[in-house]
Amino acid sequence: MPYTAEKPYKNPSPDELRARIPGWGADLDPRDRPSVPREKYDPGATGAHWDFPERQPGGESRERSLEHKFVTPVFGTSVPLKGLSGAIRRFAYKRYSEGRAAHWLLLIAGDRVDAWEAHARSLVSRQPDNPVTETGILAEAGHHPVSSRFRQNRSDVSHMWMDPLIVAGPWLAAPVVVVLGIRAALRRRRIA
Repeated sequence: MPYTAEKPYKNPSPDELRARIPGWGADLDPRDRPSVPREKYDPGATGAHWDFPERQPGGESRERSLEHKFVTPVFGTSVPLKGLSGAIRRFAYKRYSEGRAAHWLLLIAGDRVDAWEAHARSLVSRQPDNPVTETGILAEAGHHPVSSRFRQNRSDVSHMWMDPLIVAGPWLAAPVVVVLGIRAALRRRRIA
């Protein structure tokens, strides 16, 4: 059972290991190994006064991996899941094991959607994001932008052409989506 003070298995004795593994025991002398004090099993040395830690409340609604029976005794609550990105992350934990690529790809997609949601929220706030200053594009001009990219053996030269699309694409697409949404709403209003 996870998160307990007891050792999960008993180590084989030196005689058992010596019989099974040729040459085993070359480093048996504790004076030759600096890790010896850390290898001693002494539950009282940690200062913990529990066998199983007290559980933090609210773990029922937290996302957990399929591999685990329950959420760890202590978990973070500073950034609760919200919106479409939260739904994507919940689906990743509910449906796929941590050993599957789909689990991690969905978590990455949830992060990207969360970034887009944050940009959308900033557009309707009193202080919207400023993509020009926040991407550091103005700092490029003073630091040899062309020569620093092409005269060195850089691995990102092959996909450098995509960088403006990735950075500026969402900012250019957002007004287009808003305009199309308004036009569709006006069309529906005229029909009704």
